[in-house]
Amino acid sequence: MDFQYSEEQNLLADSLKRLIANDYSFEARKKIIAGKGMSDAVWQQLAELGLMTLPFSEAHGGFDAGAMGMLPTMQAIGEGLLLEPYLQTVLVGRIVERSGSDAQKSAVLPAIMEGSLKAAVAYLEAQSRYNANDVSTAAKADGAGWVLSGEKVVVTHAHLVDKLVVSARTSGGPLDSSGISLFLVDAKAAGVTMKTERSVDNQRSADIRFDQVKLGADALIGNAGEGFEVLDEALDFASVLLCGEAVGAMNSANVATLEYIKTRKQFGVAIGSFQALQHRMVDMTIVTRQADSIALLAAHAVDQAARGLMSVTERRHVVAAARVKMADACRQVGQEAIQLHGGMGMTQEMKVSHTFKRLTMLSQTIGDADHYLERFAATE
Repeated sequence: MDFQYSEEQNLLADSLKRLIANDYSFEARKKIIAGKGMSDAVWQQLAELGLMTLPFSEAHGGFDAGAMGMLPTMQAIGEGLLLEPYLQTVLVGRIVERSGSDAQKSAVLPAIMEGSLKAAVAYLEAQSRYNANDVSTAAKADGAGWVLSGEKVVVTHAHLVDKLVVSARTSGGPLDSSGISLFLVDAKAAGVTMKTERSVDNQRSADIRFDQVKLGADALIGNAGEGFEVLDEALDFASVLLCGEAVGAMNSANVATLEYIKTRKQFGVAIGSFQALQHRMVDMTIVTRQADSIALLAAHAVDQAARGLMSVTERRHVVAAARVKMADACRQVGQEAIQLHGGMGMTQEMKVSHTFKRLTMLSQTIGDADHYLERFAATE
């Protein structure tokens, strides 16, 4: 089993790191936060680098990188604390490529790859916590089309996107996995309203209301009532990429903390000369490397399952293990980074405080440690 990244993957990640160093400084990021929450110029540069093509098959003009091949890019995104809706957009593309009609693929995939279309997945509801099968939003047949009604919450980057993939119940009971369908919805369609908010890590999300939104027959992705398995696979794919982003953020926290303790002086010497602090830095590095290793394992599991070489149950088990480990690592590295910076680590002027906030959110996005620990036990 070869877990080494290819030369092309490393070169692409290096190109992204150069872009971040040149055009995405900490000060530049502050201006993006104060604006609409993303940079259109940076978004186009990401597309020009080819990042949008990574997850898609060669048949559709993509790079066919899989989850494994995307980890170096996600690590670079984590190090730079990018705000752009990259993960949400490629996640929609994955759902459409794997389950959409030829017409949907032709309309969505080229637009994503060229950077002209941004998208997000709306699946969480107020009562559902992290359970993607807890769906009350309903889509009712209306002639040849559908009428969509309900509410979704905490849809990351929703205010920025052009298209939404929305889960809705077309049959079955509130907690049934069967009976859930996926729809491709125009984010500006009549009856779609959003309430935008900012999370602790300065990402934007929105609660979305769908009030009798009329959809054509071509809005349905795949077969009616069979969307849960598609959504579940896509969320595991996203979970693995979030692990990669978390490893990048932890790397950034480690570098910043090491630099700080080398220069911060107390009693006339750098605090990095104190053995107790050296031990804590070593622990942070070890935890990050362990997190990196299990992210690779989870990415391999997702890719193997996508090729039919691993069962869905085993994929869900490995991804759950990775997310539990990642949540612990995010907490330990983030908290240690803040403590070793002292009071300075809590200030908005220090990048490490923003990294800590992002690590906190990453450990809870799609599912927290308790959610994945429960899933891990259930899939043994």
